[in-house]
Amino acid sequence: MALSEKDKAFLDRITGYANEAMPDLDPQKTQVSVQLSQMMPIFETIAKEEGKPVEDIFIRYMDLANEAFVASSDKLKEALEDVRDNDSIFRFD
Repeated sequence: MALSEKDKAFLDRITGYANEAMPDLDPQKTQVSVQLSQMMPIFETIAKEEGKPVEDIFIRYMDLANEAFVASSDKLKEALEDVRDNDSIFRFD
């Protein structure tokens, strides 16, 4: 399922904030609790703007981030399959 423009803008806003607030963060080496505490200001800001609980904003972010990751992975898989399929052009068997 493709993300709507509204969902893309939502993700882009949070991702932009994360890149500014934590430019050198390695998500693989940083505890989730540390990452969440750094992200809380943007979640709180959006929650106030939308009149929703912070938890709802966080859940929406996680759902959309997962969707975007899956879509990106699918595109990469398709690209690699295309390369593999076209690779026969360069074989001299």
